[in-house]
Amino acid sequence: MFVFVCAGCGARLTVPLSQVALPAHAHQKYGNGVQLPVLMASGTFAVDPEPSGPPWRKWEEIGPDEAAARGVYAPVSALSDGAPGAIVIAPGDADGTVLIPGNRPDGYCCGLDGADGPNVACAQCSLPVASRVDDCSLWQAMWLAPDAVRRLRIDGHGAAPPTWTELMAQNAGTPPYEPIASWRARTEPGHWANYWWSWSPQWEAAAGQALAHLLAASGGQPVLVPGGLAEQVFQRALTALLPAGPPARHAVLAGPGLPAPGGDAPILLVPSHPRTGTTWAPADPVPYLVPLPFGVWRWLAFPVPDLPVPMSGVLPAGVRHDDFDPPAPHPPRLFRADLDVLRRTLVQLSAVRSPWLRKILDDLTHPRHSGLF
Repeated sequence: MFVFVCAGCGARLTVPLSQVALPAHAHQKYGNGVQLPVLMASGTFAVDPEPSGPPWRKWEEIGPDEAAARGVYAPVSALSDGAPGAIVIAPGDADGTVLIPGNRPDGYCCGLDGADGPNVACAQCSLPVASRVDDCSLWQAMWLAPDAVRRLRIDGHGAAPPTWTELMAQNAGTPPYEPIASWRARTEPGHWANYWWSWSPQWEAAAGQALAHLLAASGGQPVLVPGGLAEQVFQRALTALLPAGPPARHAVLAGPGLPAPGGDAPILLVPSHPRTGTTWAPADPVPYLVPLPFGVWRWLAFPVPDLPVPMSGVLPAGVRHDDFDPPAPHPPRLFRADLDVLRRTLVQLSAVRSPWLRKILDDLTHPRHSGLF
């Protein structure tokens, strides 16, 4: 485990933390006036390898060659020239920090958005060390500035990450839909109009990321995904964005606990490890692996039924009764992948330099695609 300390005075700034992979929804902006929960589980941190925060440079200043050297292969409005390696933690895991008085960043709506750089300082020496984010429609987080903190190991060795088998036993998956709260729920917590059932923001971000890889893997041909929940999540967008007609490429779910994929599936939807970020891979290489966060992949591969099977008599241990555990309501709309995550992922794939994929990227906001995202 690690703690983070102030680079200026050495004061401790966090509780002990273990490193995990950066969530796919780390930079997601969801809806309008929505109250999102804390991004990171307590006791964990993740590192964003990309530069972040101000100063920002417009595309016209950077140009395609410099952008490509930074792993960006299509035009974006601006790129950060800040330091890479920002560390994100749960706000409650910060220790020895204070908000900088009067430093509410521009562009905020209901809280802090961290857009103008650090708004949190070391309580000992007042060095700006982090950006607190708690604005509406943003995941609540504390982003430690990589050039203002140092990481110290506090034990001799880190615990080995769980194996895929252990993950399957520990992790039940991320449900595809959940109750969402509006910002007004903070002041009117009991009012029913402030809550509604929706597709999970985590799923929408994960789908945006995976959809970019599916488009790149398609080679400009139609792609078919398995029926069921995967079809609800991906097929509508794939059908709208890719040309019709044979031959279609098939994408199938593969990973721990599933049969070995057949040789006729060039695209595999596979899990990424929640601790290390590594992507599961089969023994026999395939042309394209599409990574999904483990919790989302787990639910796609092994969906939990909406209703437990009705039973009479005494229920076996571990079996839930539908009288006491009713099914969650289904969202009232079709699934939509997160457009910003899709675009952010696409521009970081070298395949986007292909004319056909660049055209898809440029046309994502065309009126004919309204309702997809």
